[in-house]
Amino acid sequence: MWDGAFYRVRRDSYEICFVPDDGVPLDEIDDVDMWVIFDNGERWSGTIYTLENVHRTMDRWRDTGECLGGSYFYVWDGLIVRERGIPTMVEIVDELVRSGDYRSVFRDVGPEETVD
Repeated sequence: MWDGAFYRVRRDSYEICFVPDDGVPLDEIDDVDMWVIFDNGERWSGTIYTLENVHRTMDRWRDTGECLGGSYFYVWDGLIVRERGIPTMVEIVDELVRSGDYRSVFRDVGPEETVD
C-alpha cells in the first residue's frame, strides 16, 4: 500500500518499506532503497539492485572513470537480484527474513528514536 512516498508491504511480524522512484511502475523498479521494520522495533536497511542495473552502472563508470573505470561495484547494504519489480523483491526479502539471512545482507539501523 502507498503511504506518501513509501510503498509498504505488511507481514505478520514485520513490514517492508520501499522508496521507489516517482512515476516508475512497481513492476519496473530496478534500484530501490528499503527497510525491514519488525514489530519489536528492529530496523534493517538495504538497497536492492537488479543485475541489469549494476551492469548499466558499471558501463557508465567505464566512461566516467569511477571505481577503476567500472571494474568493480560495491555497496555496504546492497542486494543484487536477477529480476526487476517490487513483487519479486518482496518475495526475496520474505525469504531472507524467513531464513534469518537478512542479518547478513542488510544493515542494522537500530530502533526508531522517539522525539519528545
